[in-house]
Amino acid sequence: MTTFVLVHGAWHGGWCWDRVAAPLRAAGHEVHAPTLTGLSERAHLLSPMVGLDTHVEDVVRLIDVLGLTDVVLVGHSYAGQVVTAVADRRPGAIARRVYLDAFVGADGEAARDLLPETVEHHWAESAAEQGFGWLVPVRRLSVLGVTEQADVDWLTPKLTPHPWKTYTDPLRLTGAVDGVPAAFVECTDWMRVFAAQADRARARGWPVHELHTGHEAMVTAAGELAELLDRLAQRAPAGTTTGEA
Repeated sequence: MTTFVLVHGAWHGGWCWDRVAAPLRAAGHEVHAPTLTGLSERAHLLSPMVGLDTHVEDVVRLIDVLGLTDVVLVGHSYAGQVVTAVADRRPGAIARRVYLDAFVGADGEAARDLLPETVEHHWAESAAEQGFGWLVPVRRLSVLGVTEQADVDWLTPKLTPHPWKTYTDPLRLTGAVDGVPAAFVECTDWMRVFAAQADRARARGWPVHELHTGHEAMVTAAGELAELLDRLAQRAPAGTTTGEA
């Protein structure tokens, strides 16, 4: 049995992993999917002060309070930043980190630095003009590759604006994260905003897997993603080194 901690990206909540969590639990795994401060059902806690460190602390506290060990820590999209920082702070608790179409940041880099220039400009402009200077409005799901109406109807009411500060705060790392094995999963059937991040992962010697679906793989390809995560967990014994498959 493996303990998974699944961390959602911008606008979402922990519920977005439901279709992945169910088969993982059916396979005997323990699964936690926290909702980050200020998002979705925790939107009442949103303020301009919510930043990357807030979300890192959300996950670190979960690991510490529940005494989780040998964790496969999965981050989607923005949450790649969270996964990196959490693994740096609690390397002994993490067996493997998995980046699902996510940022692969280094010390001193903010998420906005890792976006393609045109996307970064759009996000900054949206925050300035529609988000009171500190919020990123929810993007159209079709842009993210969600086309089935049932999926759109399930996601839309639950999504909330995302704090821009989490994209402008830089990662602060000690280097401990480098000892935690990592893998990357790229979603290939959309505009591939994270293609450069997949290339970063390859350059670091990480295994890179592809899913032929849009950015929201935990919704649109949940079965395939659960199977892949199950396989990755089986290859994550304690004490392996970064870059091993």
